[in-house]
Amino acid sequence: MENDFIEVIRIGLDGERDTGELFGSMDANLKAIETHFGVEAVLRSDEIVLSGGRAAEARDVIGDLFWILDNGESIDKQKLEYVISLHAEGSSYADSDFSRDIIAFTHRGKPIKAKTRGQRDYIEAISNREIVFSIGPAGTGKTYLAVAMAVSAYKNKEVEKIILARPAVEAGERLGFLPGDLQEKVDPYLRPLYDALYEIMGRDTALRLKENETIEVVPLAYMRGRTLDNSFIILDEAQNTTREQMKMFLTRMGFGSRVVVTGDVTQIDLPEGRLSGLLHAERVLDGVEGMEFCRLNDRDVVRHSLVKKIINAYERYEKRSEKGAGGTDRSWNPPTKGRPPGAGAKSGSPASGRKVRPPSFDKRKGSAGGKGKPRGK
Repeated sequence: MENDFIEVIRIGLDGERDTGELFGSMDANLKAIETHFGVEAVLRSDEIVLSGGRAAEARDVIGDLFWILDNGESIDKQKLEYVISLHAEGSSYADSDFSRDIIAFTHRGKPIKAKTRGQRDYIEAISNREIVFSIGPAGTGKTYLAVAMAVSAYKNKEVEKIILARPAVEAGERLGFLPGDLQEKVDPYLRPLYDALYEIMGRDTALRLKENETIEVVPLAYMRGRTLDNSFIILDEAQNTTREQMKMFLTRMGFGSRVVVTGDVTQIDLPEGRLSGLLHAERVLDGVEGMEFCRLNDRDVVRHSLVKKIINAYERYEKRSEKGAGGTDRSWNPPTKGRPPGAGAKSGSPASGRKVRPPSFDKRKGSAGGKGKPRGK
């Protein structure tokens, strides 16, 4: 009987790297590599011993993890999964240049840069185009990176103002009449933009620039009639604009300005029957010179790893639903008890799916149907 070949690879440790930071708490990163490649990894004081049919692939991933630490970056579960996915495509994190260019620093000194290939392409598009549309699911950094690029442009004196706009559309809720003046009523809708500003610039700096109107955070309705020169303009949650609003917004652009439009077309909160202005713009403007559409996907999600799984689960569910006749969601159609669905069901019966009005009941006669005798007779 021919024995299967088991490859054994040894990776030396020079003692300068922190293996705890490299492999995570309780060697979680090393265990994830073992599970993914089906190898056995033994961590010793001066080396890592890998054994198994895919030991060479596991070695290459660990080499990328070394590179990440040597370049001052941290390793988390999301980044490890992305490194593994790059190697599955025949690429590597170290060979990609998207992780090297720093866009800006947060007010705490943390560098902001692309974490995925899609984010790198998005940043390059903003640098090279006057109008950029970013379409992708939640957690792909669409808004955060756009705000970071706006702050960088302002600090480099490329623009004089930063304008952040958002449509004030409720996400399937009815909030009623909110207290306060007009600005206080719309501020809850703009909170994600404030969060990004505060993270990058610091709360005090952002509020000071907002007070002197260098930074404006406004609902989309406030944009009508304006011409915006020398400004970096961001429209967030653009999937909730109408066609008229999108055209109005895009035509506000003046000389020396740049525009970034972000949105997630899987989360449209417009009333039934209203076409999203973002979807309409994608059909009308795609291919127009001077602008670019960047399409991010689940590979570019940089939030908790469960976010990617949630996005994929919803996509699979929607695809199954679309396969039903006429696109009808047939995921829940319980059969009639005791017989096949619809078998022997008469029109108007419960099994036919139509509501049945019960016969009228006359309390005075104690029976259904018929007319009761008038009182006193």
